[in-house]
Amino acid sequence: MRNIRITIEYDGTDYAGWQKQPGGLNTVQGVLEETLGRVVQEDVLLTAAGRTDRGVHAKGQVANFRTASDMGLQRLLHSVNSLLPSSICVTDVADAPVDFHARYSALAREYRYFILENHSAINRRYAGYHHAPLNLERLNLCAKELVGKHDFAVYSRDAETVDNSFCTVYDASWWRCGDMVVFRISANRFLRTMVRFLVSAQLDASPGELKEALCAGRTKGKTVPADPAGLFLWRVVY
Repeated sequence: MRNIRITIEYDGTDYAGWQKQPGGLNTVQGVLEETLGRVVQEDVLLTAAGRTDRGVHAKGQVANFRTASDMGLQRLLHSVNSLLPSSICVTDVADAPVDFHARYSALAREYRYFILENHSAINRRYAGYHHAPLNLERLNLCAKELVGKHDFAVYSRDAETVDNSFCTVYDASWWRCGDMVVFRISANRFLRTMVRFLVSAQLDASPGELKEALCAGRTKGKTVPADPAGLFLWRVVY
């Protein structure tokens, strides 16, 4: 039995997230499993590095599955991509060690969030929007407060459903790239909707407020998660 590792890029705009759900909702996992199953002629169950929410994209999602098929990797790659919709693309396939697990073998995950300061009919599909110019100096002071091991329950949706809401953030920073402002964050793990909450919180916060909220376990006001259109699962480190 082979253990196949795949890297996936997708436009999540028209999908109800990564994870397959009851009720026939259109999900990235569901489309990929059905397509891979047609190629290898057997049922396929994918395990992913992270479960992106509705409307969130991926540049470097990683998943693995087991198969008895002896199909060559390049043939598998070509066959799958020829059947997938244009919104999903497998960018790499590889034979992985038998104990490789896309989620539990990961050392770090990196997300990037893109923000427009001006309206754009084209880029708006892949970016959030902010109504005024952003102060990168202030934002980077806020981002520094996220680095380290913290309980991020206050910046997560449904954090009470997980046993452990502590995450270790390795790096967080903001910079300008062309017409976009970009937020990058890498950590050992992320809670549900955590990155979108953190983006929204930083846009409204003054330096010191995020650190205070993380220590206190509560925010001063209600935080609404940022638009999913701007969020990308950028890469997974093993």
